[in-house]
Amino acid sequence: MARYDGQADWYESINSDPASRNLQPLRDLLGTGTGRCLDLGCGTGAYADVIKESGRTPVGLDVTADQLRHARSRYEGGVVLGDAQRLPFADDSLDAVLAAWISTDVDDFGAVLREIARILRPGGILINYGVHPCFNGPHVQTEGTVRIVHPTYRETGWHHSSPWWSKGGIRSRFGMRHLTLADFWNAMINSGLTVERVIEPDRGDDVPFCLGLRAALPRFE
Repeated sequence: MARYDGQADWYESINSDPASRNLQPLRDLLGTGTGRCLDLGCGTGAYADVIKESGRTPVGLDVTADQLRHARSRYEGGVVLGDAQRLPFADDSLDAVLAAWISTDVDDFGAVLREIARILRPGGILINYGVHPCFNGPHVQTEGTVRIVHPTYRETGWHHSSPWWSKGGIRSRFGMRHLTLADFWNAMINSGLTVERVIEPDRGDDVPFCLGLRAALPRFE
């Protein structure tokens, strides 16, 4: 059973406001384009419209059937039940991938990136957006707009509790897999994708909560 099964109605009810704060950074990273864009780990479909706005056809994929129940009507390219570490798509078959909040929800982020590189056409792009490894995780305590980084930063892997996670929140319900900044960038370097741009969106915090990037699969002439 996927971790979010049975929780989709609750997740949909609490996620619209947090997700809305990510829309402009995602627009900036996506730019404009054509073809199919996979929304990897699409959840209930919060980012389907921003993909559509870019000129691309959104296709949703999630490992949780319960989430796809909400997402199905939002993706004109359809939705697929599948594992991000073993994507059910042919090589060189997609023009773009949006991976939002994926890095902390999978066992092997490097495997996910390699799968993305496999299914992208040459010149295709990846937009990866989500947790900032330094300032968002089980090692970080938030007090208003201030973040306190505790010395547990190097304790990587799955965390299912933290003294400063709110009870009943997303993290305390589902946990997260923490990566260090080095883990994150080494996975990206080893994927075969070329990073073109990196952002730390300003969402009104003193230090960044999110890390976003645009990468491309090189064209070989």
